[in-house]
Amino acid sequence: MSPIAPPSGRDRLRVAIQKSGRLAEPARALLASCGLSWRESRDRLFCYGESLPIDLLLVRDDDIPGLIADGVCDLGIVGRNVLSEQDLANRVDGTGPRFRELQPLGFGGCRLALAVPETWSWRDASQLAGKRIATSYPQLLSKWLADAGIDAQVVLLSGSVEIAPRLGQADAICDLVSSGSTLAANQLKPVQTLLESEAVLAGPAADFDDARAELMELLLRRLDGALRIRRSKLLMFQAPRELLPTLLPLLPDAEAPTVMQIDGAERLALQALCHGALTWQRLEELKRAGACGLMVLPVEGLLA
Repeated sequence: MSPIAPPSGRDRLRVAIQKSGRLAEPARALLASCGLSWRESRDRLFCYGESLPIDLLLVRDDDIPGLIADGVCDLGIVGRNVLSEQDLANRVDGTGPRFRELQPLGFGGCRLALAVPETWSWRDASQLAGKRIATSYPQLLSKWLADAGIDAQVVLLSGSVEIAPRLGQADAICDLVSSGSTLAANQLKPVQTLLESEAVLAGPAADFDDARAELMELLLRRLDGALRIRRSKLLMFQAPRELLPTLLPLLPDAEAPTVMQIDGAERLALQALCHGALTWQRLEELKRAGACGLMVLPVEGLLA
């Protein structure tokens, strides 16, 4: 089988994901939780959808926005930072919006932030005027500087941005930050967030007008269910009827609970689908309020 299969008509959906990197495995796991399975080509760059007519294309994450714009793939899972940078580049060169964010996916969280040497006494962004700022995101940085009215020099680097101040290439940097450990290792500190990022599902600017529209709707519906499952638990407990008004407000982001009468009219069994955090502290709070026999169960499937 060829690395990239030829266009298969308008009856199959092609989704691009990162071949390797921090978004690769979570993206595949999320799609698999939606009931998708694939048959891989020998070079593992193209995966033919077996359970549904939804194929995978395994590529560099920086290429995903362009592949969507050119119609090579229909959807893509990519960081918001990559999508936003390419969208700004398209607007600057006059090609306009060619793709859009369809749904945040809840993993790969990070932020695009300005960082300066730890020795700086930071007051505000005006201190960046006349400085050199190294980044791999020139469009996002340039827009932020323009919006803030700051005249600074953008130094484009394709990698190892955090070492630029130590090498004398820049005075500050604008780079992705997750834990902040890389900045600390290079004697830098974050001072300003430009963009909150996470993995998102991206698609073309225009809606599909063929069989792909129905497939995309199905995929979005399953993704919504899979994402809700990740933050959902089924809570079950028993309580006296008179305590119900006290207990219900303690349920974290719960849908309307199912209430069943047991042991006569004065005792109830409740089960509620909770989308908020069911911490030990919350369970102990429910117990103190009169609930007993508390049980928390995982949710394997959810279709609203």
